[in-house]
Amino acid sequence: YAFSSLFSFGLGSAFGGLISASPHLGWRWVQWVHAMFTGAFMLGVISLMSETRSPIILAHIAKDTRKMTGDPRYLSSAEIDKPSISSLIKMSCTRPLYLLSTEPIVQSFSLWIGFVWGVVYCLFESVTTEFQSVYNFSVRDTGFVLLVGAIIGFLANMYQETLNSAHDTRRGSCYPEYFPIKGQEARLYMPCAAAVVLPISMFIYAWTASPNIPWIVPLIGLTAFMSGVLVIFQVSFLYLADCYGPYASSAQAGQGLARNIMALMFPLFTQQMFAGMTYKWGLTLWALLSVVMVPIPWVLFFYGPKIRSRSKVSRKILEAERDGDTTAVSSPTEEKSMQV
Repeated sequence: YAFSSLFSFGLGSAFGGLISASPHLGWRWVQWVHAMFTGAFMLGVISLMSETRSPIILAHIAKDTRKMTGDPRYLSSAEIDKPSISSLIKMSCTRPLYLLSTEPIVQSFSLWIGFVWGVVYCLFESVTTEFQSVYNFSVRDTGFVLLVGAIIGFLANMYQETLNSAHDTRRGSCYPEYFPIKGQEARLYMPCAAAVVLPISMFIYAWTASPNIPWIVPLIGLTAFMSGVLVIFQVSFLYLADCYGPYASSAQAGQGLARNIMALMFPLFTQQMFAGMTYKWGLTLWALLSVVMVPIPWVLFFYGPKIRSRSKVSRKILEAERDGDTTAVSSPTEEKSMQV
């Protein structure tokens, strides 16, 4: 999911550049191709994908059993304790806001990925102009600039999965003599490296886009930047899922809300900022701000368990894990105390 979300930036830019540069197609065909691909994808989802959510599957089994036996007593737990539509809507709207406003882990990751996501959209404003004006790239060539970074980031995330398997205490360490066991924080090895790579790559891109410097140098900076973004983007989902278990979707929704708000806000002032500060100094400002955020994954890597132990939600999940119950189902009283 994370790879497709970020790879689409590079792939979409590449295909968009190819289509726009074609004398037989033009920019309108960018939208037509998008519509055709989306339509084919929707048909594939409807016809090929099956349900995977366990409460829904159990409800279907119970329904089929009632139909075959004629006995209405066969009910799944989701049907017995089925909440009303209004309570589901209330829960879906309030729990992400609750976690975003009270959980330090959700807040820190939301701030980090929100900033990075906003910078990605700012870079779109500069990449085309910089490479076309400084290096005489065509529209088609510019589209390929972001593609390689997404691929490298995907490979880095595959390696992160290997590290996670080797370090996660819940799975058992594959190499206990070499690697410490970190539990949920085993997700943060590559993000700790990405946090350092991100500002360095931004400085490289900001200060090397010049006619006197070969185009490959700023492209290396952009590639490293996009690789780091993909690592951070994926871990913002996986680490929250590991930390919050049954509340993972709410934690991710809170993070997604903050991320998309930042992505909405940044382009509103990007043109004015670059016009007043130039691309070099505007990108340098983002690089300096990213330096300030370097400690976020490192603090969570070393102190994540202590931070979670002080959280009411995380404490309940940790107690359930110690008791061997990974579902951590809340009682109505506990849910009310969480304002959901």
